[in-house]
Amino acid sequence: MVDRVFPAGFLWGVAGAGHQTEGDNTNSDTWFAEHVTPTVFAEPSGRACDSWTRWREDVGLAAGLGLTAYRFSVEWARVEPEEGAYSAEALGHYEAIVDECLARGLAPVVTFNHFTCPHWFAKRGSFLNPEAPRLFARYCDQVMQRFGDRIAFAVTLNEPNLAHLLTWFGLPDSIPELNRATLRAASEAAGVPAYRLTNVVQPEDLDAMAGGLAAGHVAAKAAIKARRPRLPVGFSLAVMDDVVTGGDPSVRDRKRAECYQRWLELARDDDFIGVQNYERVLFDATGALPPPAGALVNQMGTAVEPLSLAGAVRYAHDVAGVPVLVTEHGIATTDDTLRSGFIEAALRGLLDVIDDGVPVLGYIHWTLLDNFEWVSGYVTKLGLYLLDRTTFERTPKPSASVYAAIAKAHGVTQA
Repeated sequence: MVDRVFPAGFLWGVAGAGHQTEGDNTNSDTWFAEHVTPTVFAEPSGRACDSWTRWREDVGLAAGLGLTAYRFSVEWARVEPEEGAYSAEALGHYEAIVDECLARGLAPVVTFNHFTCPHWFAKRGSFLNPEAPRLFARYCDQVMQRFGDRIAFAVTLNEPNLAHLLTWFGLPDSIPELNRATLRAASEAAGVPAYRLTNVVQPEDLDAMAGGLAAGHVAAKAAIKARRPRLPVGFSLAVMDDVVTGGDPSVRDRKRAECYQRWLELARDDDFIGVQNYERVLFDATGALPPPAGALVNQMGTAVEPLSLAGAVRYAHDVAGVPVLVTEHGIATTDDTLRSGFIEAALRGLLDVIDDGVPVLGYIHWTLLDNFEWVSGYVTKLGLYLLDRTTFERTPKPSASVYAAIAKAHGVTQA
């Protein structure tokens, strides 16, 4: 029995992304950057979770948990491996995933760009290229033409604010320098002046890249709506729960202005804003504070705080004023007992926000499988399922059954 229930129609889902799970995404910019020297990527993605061939099993795992939504990304590099040349095989592959979701009772939440872009697009400067919004919208139109009539939500971009957000992580100077060296090596290897990625960005490119991505979202939304006007369209935003201690909010507010404000204002014209939250950060007048002594920390080095999700959702809605879909939330940890408790506590906090009148459409957990986590490779563990990287066997962790029980009960117990 549960003490508190979620609204009718609230979606329960799990998320993954093409490059991080499919494997052998050889026509993508990220694959190319993983293989230059030097590279900021700790290791190549390789076969990832082998989900390009095992996708039906993955959809079945989500359905087996009693979920009602499945978020996945379409890989632009597979759909348009060469400029203007579209792959019927790749489009058919993703169409089959959509149809399998529907057959298993899962609402397909489709991300049109989850960081990775085609190699040819990166050679032209990625979203720094003035032609980028048009090119991205053209690709989105091809996807919509093939199976857009059957998807539940369209997420144009995944975390377009991430590059700005990473500048607030207190990373050592060696990381920005390695980013720069990676892009220099990729440019030389590709034989172009400026090879660019959306998730490996030089400081001097931050504002221009954000502008290109924002224009890309607007163009993509127009293309999607032209095919299906009533389809809910938005983008996902990385949102930390930034909390002030000591009464001076100036540094926290500067971070919000740099990392979130333009995006939340952009989302005011959308059907929803996707919120992706993993941590809370405390601020005083001098800046971000380290975790309190003795606090449990995740693999990102931030304190484990389940209520960060509630804070991030409340803030995003306060500024954007549109419904929220939690498109990602989870915890990077090898301690699955910690994950199990974290999920239910976070969902209690989310229900508090809903009870206060914030429209939340659903909760999508990141992630189904331990997968490729970009520059950190395979060290970071966020999955509900353990992945054997040799056999690709998926083994449920205890947290999978905890989340399944909450979804099936459509509610939580009172703490």
